[in-house]
Amino acid sequence: FNKSHAACYALISYWTAYLKAHYPDAFMAALMTSDQGDIDRLAIEIAEAQHMGLKVLSPDVNLSFVEFSVVPGKNEIRFGLAAVKGIGVGAVEAILEARESGPFISPEDFARRLLANKINRRVWESLIKSGAFDSMGDRSDLLFNLDVILSFASKLQKEALSGQTDLFSGLSEDVVSVVASSLELKPAPTKHSEKERLTWERELLGLYLSSHPLDPYSVYLAEQTIPLVKVMPDVDGKNLTVGGIISTIRAITTKNGSKMAFLKLEDKTGEIEVVIFPKLYQEIGEQLIQDVVIKVHGRVNARNQAGNLQDEAKVVVEKITIISQQELDNYRPTGENLKAPEAKKEVPKDKTQNKVNKNKDPSNSTSTMYIHVKNTNDHGSLRAMKKTLSGSPGENQVILVLGEDKASAIRLPFTTKLSDNLIANIKSLYGSDQVVVK
Repeated sequence: FNKSHAACYALISYWTAYLKAHYPDAFMAALMTSDQGDIDRLAIEIAEAQHMGLKVLSPDVNLSFVEFSVVPGKNEIRFGLAAVKGIGVGAVEAILEARESGPFISPEDFARRLLANKINRRVWESLIKSGAFDSMGDRSDLLFNLDVILSFASKLQKEALSGQTDLFSGLSEDVVSVVASSLELKPAPTKHSEKERLTWERELLGLYLSSHPLDPYSVYLAEQTIPLVKVMPDVDGKNLTVGGIISTIRAITTKNGSKMAFLKLEDKTGEIEVVIFPKLYQEIGEQLIQDVVIKVHGRVNARNQAGNLQDEAKVVVEKITIISQQELDNYRPTGENLKAPEAKKEVPKDKTQNKVNKNKDPSNSTSTMYIHVKNTNDHGSLRAMKKTLSGSPGENQVILVLGEDKASAIRLPFTTKLSDNLIANIKSLYGSDQVVVK
């Protein structure tokens, strides 16, 4: 950076740090407002606000504004209506204009004061599902009666356009709400589940606000799995068990035509990517859908193809289990939380680069074989090496260090099972001083 850029960025950093420290609610409300069109970014910022001790309240047709707003003196931020998916700024401004004459007292009152040409079906659904009408009725009941509500609003709009007035047009709104109640809402025959309501929140708001779908699993996950926030790059190569809810799933087809998948697993502490290779995916893939709660046992991988440690870790799955309601109901707490694996202690490279740890068991799943391939054009040796390694499938990784000057390195796309015999075969190809297991 030149001095002018550095000075500008430093000043902005100082301003924002000061505001976040001394006016956290206003700062976070402004930050969320600036990103209200990006649900993924918004979810990150709301999670940060919650970590700061700020409560983010659900949207409300009587209390929310266009943007995120501060509830004075309560360390609370009210969700902005324009940030709800499916509700445009024009609709929100119409709601606020109608609200100037007083708060809405019922869905019928809302329909009377906001005609159908301003608030369409999509806006009604988004308001109901996001919880903006929770103070006036149950979400299931309102959705069940939505056609009736929209017909009522449409009738009022037609009357307004034709210049008709009803018998109560000269009365106050309080009297009209009592004597002109022509909108009869019936209770829904079946109620939506808590899981469905939370799914709506996730879809429309970007995260769960009223509660979290993993709340019933809190004790089980604490005792049977490691919190995702503790799966860091410094535990690379360690085996562990994690659990949570599937937020996204992406299946791909490999070069040989088989399918594998990448899941985004989320718990109440964070999220992580989970990799499922073809053999396991073929067995359980059909059961892996969004919002399913799972337990995963696997190996932490935080390195790229060149073997360099990355900023984020992922888990390569060895075993995966769907946590059923029956298993949860039958679980008996032990009172002991599962401990996270200890971070690896980095050993200086110059002390280990050319030495084999003779006390290390080569079959250990955390062992890695490093092969120095000086002549990358020796295709015969490369084919023989590949045949030897792929003929012994396992969990050990192999990294090739390429060139006389060791200028680059690649991680082989498959793993092997290290044994004394296999190591001896590789050494016979490249020389005993060019093969290291550590």
